[in-house]
Amino acid sequence: MRKVFFSFHYDRDIWRVSQIKNIGVVEGQKICNSNDWEKVKREGKQAIERWISQNMFSCSCVIVLIGNQTANRDWVKYEIIKAWNEGKALMGIYIHNLKDKNGYKDSIGYNPFEYIEIKNSREKLSKFIPVFNPKSDNTYNDIKSNLENWIEYAIRNKKN
Repeated sequence: MRKVFFSFHYDRDIWRVSQIKNIGVVEGQKICNSNDWEKVKREGKQAIERWISQNMFSCSCVIVLIGNQTANRDWVKYEIIKAWNEGKALMGIYIHNLKDKNGYKDSIGYNPFEYIEIKNSREKLSKFIPVFNPKSDNTYNDIKSNLENWIEYAIRNKKN
């Protein structure tokens, strides 16, 4: 079982992320409950960076779970750049078609890798990072059936 780090927009997508974590085919970082995350945030930027470093350290792949507003989140961008610079495998999965706690799907978000350029280059990370868009009619089962293979693909084909 691969150990992964999930990067996502906490406030908007935690319910969807919990569904993916509960699939049980990967070992992910402990997902903070809202009280724990608020405590880390209150401690400031260095505390958040330390939390990210500690949780990303032994992971073989960073999975960006792309919801409607993920692409514009500063900490998601930070995690992507950190993972790339540390030579970690990276991939994205669109999660907007998973239902939230109220039973609603969301509209698709932008690919966050489109907004990050490789240092000393004009190439965008989206050229090198696979992003998967599960079938909308059965998103959960599509992710469950393919997650391990997607992770292995990202690891085998990483370009950093």
